[in-house]
Amino acid sequence: MQVCHAAEHVSAVFDEPNLIADAGLLPLVRLAERVGLRELAASSVRIEGADNSGGAHPAAKVTSLLAAMCAGADSIEDADRLRHGAMDRAFAGVRAPSTLGTFLRSFTHGHNLQLHRVHRQFLTNLASYTPLLPGADQVMFIDIDPTHRRVYGHAKQGAEVGRLKGQRTLHPILATFSTPIARPVIGAVRLRRGKAADVRGAGRFVAEALAIAKDAGGTGIRLVRADSKFYTADVVAACRRAGAHFSLTTGMNPSIAAAIARIDETTWVPIRYPDAFVDPDTGEMVSDAEVAEIEYTAFTGRKKAEQVTARLVVRRVRRLNAEVAQGQGELFTAWRYHPIFTDSPFEMLAAELDHRRHAVVEQAIADGKAGPLAHLPSGNFQANAAWLTLWAMSHNLLRAAGALASIFHAKATTATLRAHLVHVPARLARTARVKLTVHLPEQWPWRDAFLSLFDAVHCPPSTA
Repeated sequence: MQVCHAAEHVSAVFDEPNLIADAGLLPLVRLAERVGLRELAASSVRIEGADNSGGAHPAAKVTSLLAAMCAGADSIEDADRLRHGAMDRAFAGVRAPSTLGTFLRSFTHGHNLQLHRVHRQFLTNLASYTPLLPGADQVMFIDIDPTHRRVYGHAKQGAEVGRLKGQRTLHPILATFSTPIARPVIGAVRLRRGKAADVRGAGRFVAEALAIAKDAGGTGIRLVRADSKFYTADVVAACRRAGAHFSLTTGMNPSIAAAIARIDETTWVPIRYPDAFVDPDTGEMVSDAEVAEIEYTAFTGRKKAEQVTARLVVRRVRRLNAEVAQGQGELFTAWRYHPIFTDSPFEMLAAELDHRRHAVVEQAIADGKAGPLAHLPSGNFQANAAWLTLWAMSHNLLRAAGALASIFHAKATTATLRAHLVHVPARLARTARVKLTVHLPEQWPWRDAFLSLFDAVHCPPSTA
């Protein structure tokens, strides 16, 4: 590609009032309206009082922030991209970044709980209106995982040096919902201080996530998956109270090691993975392993009623003994064990495979860090907590739009959804003061997907 010779002398002038850069916001905002976002925000988010002047018109501000995030905003200032060209002809009620910043800084913990309710019902409505979670009435996976987001500036509330040594972070925790044929959406989400323990409040968080999952259509088998930080009696109890199953990495301890030693050597089943994966402990590529299971009673140090008997499913991987002389490792093999504690209703190999797919939660986290969670933009902790919840809502809105657009976009990353469906330039033309025509680029590669989304959320034109 090169610059056309006929256009070697190029000038740039920002003077076209009829253009917009993100025409994909038209169907996205319409979709949000169709599932009742404005009404939810207006009725649930109430920031009142003389000291909270920024809380007026919450519906317009929540919608503006969601639209900005869907367009790729990773800071409050980036919301200014909603006020260019003909955007004021396509949308009403767009708020300036300064107004949105004041709104976010007006949040308290109670107001964030109100926003959580909006998020929960918004997800439920999206799942009802779009094929967001196909198959959820059969099997739904609930994946719990914390993450750390590095932040800068000593005035940022809640930022502390925690797991990431030498780095000040905030510490979100989230629960994603997925099915065997659907990419993850964000269920429950919370922001914690940088030093907060991963498992802090995990039992309550899992209980909330399971309640949201049921509202979002998870009426069949629900399987909670998490790593060893969440291998606790409280988490298992929360799953059982909600009628859900659990699949938790246990790590190794003397009791687990003794149980593995009791497994009959003849019961190990060899498996070969068609797609090799990286062993998280050694960094080695793994394509062959063996799997076995044994009954195991966990939490024996607690009261009898809190002890749980279920399955210990163990994957073992052959490794070279690093302590032997170089070149003789293959003669002195050992095993690396990866146990999970589960009451999964599936047979052993399927249960082990399902658990390894817990890593799907990392896709949602990576999507966030490539977009609105590039950093948490405010110095105010509660403002950042609201920003985190709004990111979850924007993530789910993009996922729902992708599900309406095409099979490919139903599983694409949110960065791809923005590139294909949101960042579409357009020229707006209005006729007879009532009909708005959006002129889009000729030969846009994803034209059909865009039109599928557009037609799904807009009423057919009137024939009158």
